[in-house]
Amino acid sequence: MAAVTPPDLLARRRFHRRLLAWYARHGRDLPWRRTRDPYRILVSEIMLQQTQVDRVIPKYREFLGRYPTFQQLARARARDVTRAWYPLGYYRRAEHLHGIARETVARYGGRLPDQGAELLRLGGIGRYTAGAILAFAHRKDAALVDTNVRRVLGRVFLGVRRLARLRGEKTMWDLAESLVPAGRAYDYNQALMDFGATWCTARKPKCPRCPMKTFCRSYGCAGA
Repeated sequence: MAAVTPPDLLARRRFHRRLLAWYARHGRDLPWRRTRDPYRILVSEIMLQQTQVDRVIPKYREFLGRYPTFQQLARARARDVTRAWYPLGYYRRAEHLHGIARETVARYGGRLPDQGAELLRLGGIGRYTAGAILAFAHRKDAALVDTNVRRVLGRVFLGVRRLARLRGEKTMWDLAESLVPAGRAYDYNQALMDFGATWCTARKPKCPRCPMKTFCRSYGCAGA
C-alpha cells in the first residue's frame, strides 16, 4: 500500500476539535486518569493489554494497594506478583511488569525514563506502551496506536477498503504521529481510545450520531 499523505492543517484541526469536544462530554472516568505517577500509569497500561476495562479497574486498585511503588514491586517475589495478578490472565504481563520494576530501580533509581529509546530498552515495553507513558505520565507529544486507535484513524482518514488492505503498522504509526496536537497529547490520545472503545466500535458503530460523519471516509459503508 502506498504511503498515506498526512491530513492537511485544516483537516487535523477539524478532527481535533470534534474529537476533544466529544471527549469532554463522553469521556470515561477511569482511576488511572486521576494520576500522573508513571508507575501507576505503567501498571494500568500493562493490565489493559488484552483485558477489558471493567475487569481491570478492581484489580488495578487491589494491586496498587499491595505494591504502591516500583521499589515495593521490585522487592516482591515473582510468585507473589503472579498471585496478585490473578485472575487477569496472560501472566507473562505480570512477569514483564515485575522485571520492569526491578530494572527501573536498579538502573534509574526507581524513576521511569521519559525518553522513548530508554523506555523501549526495558523488557516488556513496546512502542504502544512507550507512547502511552510519554503522553500520559510525562505529557509529551507522543502518538500511540492500539486496536481502537487504528480503527478510528483508519476509518476516518483511509476508509474501510484501504484499511482492510493495510499491511504492517508503519502507515498507521505515520498517520497517528502526524495527527498528535501539540500540547494536547494526553487528552487527544485518551479521547481516541475512548471513541474507539465506546463509539466507533468494531461492531455496530454509532455512525448516524458520529461527530466525524461529514468527513469520515467510511461513513455510509456497510460494515464500517
